[in-house]
Amino acid sequence: VQLQASGGGLVQPGGSLRLSCEHSEFTYDYAIVWFRQAAGKEREGVSCINVINGSTYYLDSVKGRFTISRDRRNNTVFLQMNNLKPEDTGVYYCGSLPAVLTRTWYSAEWVPYFGQGTQVTVSS
Repeated sequence: VQLQASGGGLVQPGGSLRLSCEHSEFTYDYAIVWFRQAAGKEREGVSCINVINGSTYYLDSVKGRFTISRDRRNNTVFLQMNNLKPEDTGVYYCGSLPAVLTRTWYSAEWVPYFGQGTQVTVSS
């Protein structure tokens, strides 16, 4: 299973970043998720996309600012993050789970695969 996140960096409040997740293709319907983990806090689900039908899900605090999308031909999922806030700071991980589990996408215990993370720091 390949899950490679990239695109993190240092950005000022109000700025934008686009994260990418290159992933393996699975033989069953699956979703790709983005989680983040701030220092001293638990990992929390940020967004999810069903790779087959394109359904998307978001953490309430990022709705209207983050957009998840997919490029099926290149097995890549993107997370466009706009109007970033200091509280968005953390290590961002992409993961995958069977599509039948998307109703619990926000819970890390239901995500069987995570890749290495990419650091996002929002600071002036």
